[in-house]
Amino acid sequence: MTMSQDELVFLPLGGVGEIGMNAALYGFGPEKRRKWIMVDCGMGFAGEEAMPGIDLMFPDLSFIEERKADLLGIFITHAHEDHIGAISELWPRLKVPVYATRFAKSLLETRRLGEPGAPKVDLREIKPGRRVTLGPFEVDFVPVSHSIPESNAVAIRTAHGLVLHTGDWKLDATPILGDVTEESAFRALGDEGILALVCDSTNVVREGRSPSEAEVAATLSRLIAEAPHRVAVTTFASNVARIRAVAEAAKASGREVIAVGRAMDRVIDVARECGFLDGLPDFRSADSYGYLPREKVVALLTGSQGEPRAALARVSRKDHPAINLASGDRVIFSSRAIPGNEREVGAIINDLINQGVEVVTDRTELVHVSGHPRRDEMAEMYAWTRPQAAIPVHGEALHLDEHARFARAQGVQNVVKARNGSLIRLAPGKAEVIDHVKAGRLFKDGNVLIDDRDRAIPERRKLAQAGLVSVAIAIDETGEVLGEPAIDIIGLPNRGRGGQPLLDTVVEIVGRTLSGLSKGKRRDSEAVEKAVDRAIRSAVNEAWGKKPACHVQVVEV
Repeated sequence: MTMSQDELVFLPLGGVGEIGMNAALYGFGPEKRRKWIMVDCGMGFAGEEAMPGIDLMFPDLSFIEERKADLLGIFITHAHEDHIGAISELWPRLKVPVYATRFAKSLLETRRLGEPGAPKVDLREIKPGRRVTLGPFEVDFVPVSHSIPESNAVAIRTAHGLVLHTGDWKLDATPILGDVTEESAFRALGDEGILALVCDSTNVVREGRSPSEAEVAATLSRLIAEAPHRVAVTTFASNVARIRAVAEAAKASGREVIAVGRAMDRVIDVARECGFLDGLPDFRSADSYGYLPREKVVALLTGSQGEPRAALARVSRKDHPAINLASGDRVIFSSRAIPGNEREVGAIINDLINQGVEVVTDRTELVHVSGHPRRDEMAEMYAWTRPQAAIPVHGEALHLDEHARFARAQGVQNVVKARNGSLIRLAPGKAEVIDHVKAGRLFKDGNVLIDDRDRAIPERRKLAQAGLVSVAIAIDETGEVLGEPAIDIIGLPNRGRGGQPLLDTVVEIVGRTLSGLSKGKRRDSEAVEKAVDRAIRSAVNEAWGKKPACHVQVVEV
């Protein structure tokens, strides 16, 4: 195998052109004998309107499934769901070692792999500074600041050179807990020579620098100390620094922390195990809530994104079995709504305000900061690393396009615009897109996975828009209709625009259509079904203005 035959390639299968579902492949070798590693394997959340009945989405990994004998391992940059959430679902299709830090490994085991029927994933702990060699790859974890402990960039070395995959990161000199993004470490990588910087694009449209977690902690401390009654704080359960800041503020003001929500409990257990909550008293359970004076309570609640089954939503609807709020209590949203969740979050805020609860958000107070870099931070990263090529990832089209312009302004001559499925040759030669491969989405539908070609989702959208008419007709071998057709309408209004019941309209048009068909025609069940279907859709459209889905079944007797 000569150097001229070997290629180093990058292939994103998720997270490029979208937020979430991060999954990136790096390959080395001749095209037919290439070895691969994967960085992250995350999930996304589906919107109920766009994907009725679907909660979770995963990247389609069929490209690497077909080459799984050449996949050497999966490296997890950090423990956010958009980077680890697909492991339990998709790992059985790959069955390779998964390398993660202690916190990410423990959270995976607790959150996803502790569920009934979960696969026994080959999880291997990795520590920054300890290089892992897999085939032609040498992989190092490089600590970075982010909104979850033990976040890392991934330095990937091959015979063709070094690639730096940043993962999610920011610059924060006072992160409360966890690592800082060390200038010296990234300057050293830049001095070594970086073929390509594969970099987070999330906040590239925002000027300046992201504030520090320490500033948020100071604000939370003040808001908790000043509150006359109960305080409830909702944040991402994975943000252990924020959980610690709330706990320290509660301790300083003589309050007790009550953790509410399974996701919060799981993260707190892992954080204590890893030492991130050392020096703080144990948190109380929800059962203690009603026994404490109002001025002694700080409740940590799940549900910052408006999830309808999470603790905060249930509290806002007054149907939580243990937690309630009253006029004069204070709720702090120490989070920002992820795009697509604004309506659900807004509904909860409105419900709380209508109950007399004071709601504090980042619109008026510094109660949340992003875990991603703004432009000044990104400029520093580019100055430290000085890559030959830049590949914007982790963002929607707007972010990727703006990042490409930004990278050129930092002096990077070769900026490669990628999307999911773009096969990019990094070396030898100039980095460029050389092919496009299959990349798509898988949807968790109940207990099964379906792909984006499955008819279920578009059919549900249609049903949601225009309902269903169901008709069953019995016809004997002579073409005689036996009895009355069984007819039901689902999701249609009771009456059309003329005031006539729509069910009567359907009954009338079915009878008229059958009467208009000869006995010979009625012996052809397929022809009857098509004729009745067309007639119903036309008649209902005239009466209502919409064409429903129709299910017509002819039973031959």
